[in-house]
Amino acid sequence: MAQARPSLQELIRQRSRAGFVGRSAERAAFRANFGTAPEDERHRFRFHVHGNAGVGKTFLLRELEHIAREQGALTAYVDDSAGSVPEAMADISRQFAAQGRRLKELDRLLAAHRERRHEAELAALAVLDPQPEEGGPSAGGRMAARAGVVAAGMVPVVGPLAGMLDAEQLAHGADRLRASLITRFRNHEDLQLVLAPEQVLTPVLLRELSDTTAPWIALFLDTYERTGPYLDPWLHETMTTDRHGAVPATTVVVTAGRTPLDPVRWGGLADFVTDLPLAPFTETEARALMATKGVTAEPVVEEVLRLTGGLPVLVSTLAESRPTDPDQVGDPSATAVERFLRWEENPARRAAALSCALPRWLDGDVFRAVAECPEEDPEQVWAWLRGMPFVSDRDGERLRYHDVVRAPMLRAERRRSPRGWTQRQRGLAELFGGWREETGAGRGTGELWADEAWRELRLEETYHLLCAGERDALPQALRDFVQACDAGVAVAGRWARALVDAGGDADAEATSRWGTELTAALDTEGITAALGLLLRRAGLDAPTQARARIVRGDELRGDGAYALALTEYDRAIDLDPESAVAYRNRSGIRGDLGDHDGAIADLDRAVALEPGNAWYVALRGEHHRIAGRDAEAIRDLTEAIRLDPALEFAWASRGATRGRAGDPDAALADLGRALDLNPDYAWAFARRARVWRARGDSHRQLADLDRALALSPDWPWARCERGDALRVAGRDEEAVADLDIALALDPAYTSAYASRGESLARLGRHAEALAALNKAVEMRPGYVWALCRRAVLQAVMGRPEEARADVERVRELDAGAVSALVSELP
Repeated sequence: MAQARPSLQELIRQRSRAGFVGRSAERAAFRANFGTAPEDERHRFRFHVHGNAGVGKTFLLRELEHIAREQGALTAYVDDSAGSVPEAMADISRQFAAQGRRLKELDRLLAAHRERRHEAELAALAVLDPQPEEGGPSAGGRMAARAGVVAAGMVPVVGPLAGMLDAEQLAHGADRLRASLITRFRNHEDLQLVLAPEQVLTPVLLRELSDTTAPWIALFLDTYERTGPYLDPWLHETMTTDRHGAVPATTVVVTAGRTPLDPVRWGGLADFVTDLPLAPFTETEARALMATKGVTAEPVVEEVLRLTGGLPVLVSTLAESRPTDPDQVGDPSATAVERFLRWEENPARRAAALSCALPRWLDGDVFRAVAECPEEDPEQVWAWLRGMPFVSDRDGERLRYHDVVRAPMLRAERRRSPRGWTQRQRGLAELFGGWREETGAGRGTGELWADEAWRELRLEETYHLLCAGERDALPQALRDFVQACDAGVAVAGRWARALVDAGGDADAEATSRWGTELTAALDTEGITAALGLLLRRAGLDAPTQARARIVRGDELRGDGAYALALTEYDRAIDLDPESAVAYRNRSGIRGDLGDHDGAIADLDRAVALEPGNAWYVALRGEHHRIAGRDAEAIRDLTEAIRLDPALEFAWASRGATRGRAGDPDAALADLGRALDLNPDYAWAFARRARVWRARGDSHRQLADLDRALALSPDWPWARCERGDALRVAGRDEEAVADLDIALALDPAYTSAYASRGESLARLGRHAEALAALNKAVEMRPGYVWALCRRAVLQAVMGRPEEARADVERVRELDAGAVSALVSELP
């Protein structure tokens, strides 16, 4: 049956909805796109709107969203209130849910991401045994294991890092690890949710989008000049590669920013992208917009055209009060701001509009604190302000003025009364500062900086102090920037942006310059470069310099620049010998480099500075365990448990130590307690599997390894452990499958090659088996077990000379192993 055509009235309503005027070509092109199938060469998957501030990008984006919904599309709108890819996904999920399509698994992971991100700023990782039995993983494998589980590395980690880290980078330790952790992560997914959340969240988003029954999916990404640095690489990777899975072909993405798309990244995709450059309204379009507001008096129309230059946001703002009398146009020498508001006859509304331009954002609490309308109903004034065209309600709770309107309002207020400007900025700083103190009551510095709500209040307090021109405001803002870097590059970027805003709004050149340079450093080279800039030029006090050195050290360490990182930690300790964090973090890198005595010495100092810190004591115990000093390890881990009975890492590490020391009952009790405290503790499952192996209980051993890998599937050590267990159980096909995955995750995993070679030999795949065993011996020429397995294989393959050579090599390395080997030879 043919679909019924809309009535003339419906078409008129659609075309004139909400007084939307102009951009007919852009709207038509977008609407027509839904009339072409994704397979049609005319169909476009990406639209990019760009133009100067005030040109109407957001208005058009909202109109395009409405058009998409008319076509049955599931839609979401994201702007710079989302400061990262996970925050953008959260906005998408929330808006889809409001349209009846919940992304349940994505919501679950986003909640876990927020929780893990908070924990990350209070937690630390410990080191996995770098040399397991039968030949341990390579250095890369150890780093991969660290990225996989709790106690998987003595590498402090912190914050939601904005860089795109892929699975291979995670597996080989190219994680961006930083320093302020005082608890630990639980499993590999938890770690990825902090270090590379896009890698976990994006495949889930795509799977759930693929399950939707909506005919179209339309995503609208606004303020792309700000969100593009972190959204554009992710968007390009997601739309043009299979890394995260398949994007539904019915997906259309619309972005809007001040500049065209990056030609390097998108230039080769012109057949899939529609470019929509926006210019100011033509005179005809501007007149049409004013006509919809009832503004038709020619002298008024001409004055509006002259003042606005055709910028839609200004045309709409000036026309909003519907002036009709030419005398209302005003003196040509009056400021633009006065003209924007002179047609608002209610003085309380005028005053409120000017006062409310001072904060960078408004909610009901901020409005009531700053609006000057004692004789008016505040709620009515608030409702009026929310309806003004120069105000955007971006997240449903907070309002922001359009930059094109807010900037001249601020200039007018600052010039009208410099002293009044300063007093009002101080008042706002006190307002946000008071709320900050309430939010942070009774908590320490580290915990406060881990709290997003507290950070946001601190940031707005800082902005207003800078606008007030307080003497210590800029030095304090730069000190806070160091702490912001410790909370992640996204947080640091917001801090730098506040400096840019305050510098421009208060005409403070030094503040603006610092903000601009720090933003550029973060965008191009990251936190290490931004902190280097501060250290060279900011004249920071010694404790702040020390903190900056620590954070730089953590960044360098995450990039594998161990020598440079160690130098930064040394400098931090020279600057602040009482910094327990500096000693703790230096202990981690010393452990990475195999200097466990040095690591323990650093932790001795950290414990002396903070004797009640259970985590520091547990870390020292873990280093003793790795170094094979079981008595010392059990002493420290027992003390850590006394200090914090809920510290599951200490229970697990003590259980692993007791298992190696030959006390399986105590080991099982400790590891069981760790799992009671944290049922998703992959490292504890894997270590308990070792105890079951020692007891000869292969069923329970495999069950625990299955659970560990369900929690941490990309953990090469656990893969190899299960591969070995399957081999011993005679399940060689399954063993090879696990060992193949282990080697894909860590191609330098020596014992995985050896174990794989043995299983392949038993499956009769002799050539492949010999290649695997050759690789193991090549990587570790003194690997006795691999030499023994290769000698037997050589003999089976009819290569007696090669078999005898391997036997002689074994005799040189371990004479006691020869008799057992000879008994196996055919």
